[in-house]
Amino acid sequence: MNKALIKYVTHTKQRIRYFCTDIKFIDMVVSKDKVVSLTYELRLDNADGEIIESLNTDAPLTFLYGSGGLLPKFEEQIDGLGIGADFKFKLLSNEAYGEVNENAIVKVPISAFEVDGKIDQTMLQIGNKIPMQDASGNKLTGIVKGIEEEDVVMDFNHPLAGNHLYFKGNITEIREATSEELEHGHIHAGGGCGCGDGASCDDSSNGGGCGCGC
Repeated sequence: MNKALIKYVTHTKQRIRYFCTDIKFIDMVVSKDKVVSLTYELRLDNADGEIIESLNTDAPLTFLYGSGGLLPKFEEQIDGLGIGADFKFKLLSNEAYGEVNENAIVKVPISAFEVDGKIDQTMLQIGNKIPMQDASGNKLTGIVKGIEEEDVVMDFNHPLAGNHLYFKGNITEIREATSEELEHGHIHAGGGCGCGDGASCDDSSNGGGCGCGC
């Protein structure tokens, strides 16, 4: 191959590479029906607050953007970001999990915690999270706040209710969702049906679907 042809082929490959890079940059941004992976550090109130949760590249949060699995204001803050983009923002309590609802703190008869006719004392510990369901069969999780002679005080507020949240993170990956993921409304992890946390397509423990979220 002569030098002129080598130069032409090399130049053409570079142009193709740059063209593909530009297309990826333009197309792969956080938007509806994209599968997004990101890392983040969550703190209470501000950048100097207590660290509540931290996800790194070994186990990023991966979700179907726009499917309703995350806080709307969280999705709004990362809309349009590309792969490798950093983000940091604060969500006020009314933009996150709302204020503490006193009506969600209720007394449950201690008999409701009987297993084979006996009370499981290891379960009834202050601060324990206990999966339960209401009279309509809806699954929910309550936190043990107090134990009385005949009742257990349960708090069914979200654990972060009443708190301002500060997020700092990075967009690590964006891809197109598959037709099955779009149909089911959540990602399929490792060829199976779920959202990376072991939930299944018909898992109703998070309100009827796969509840990826913060």
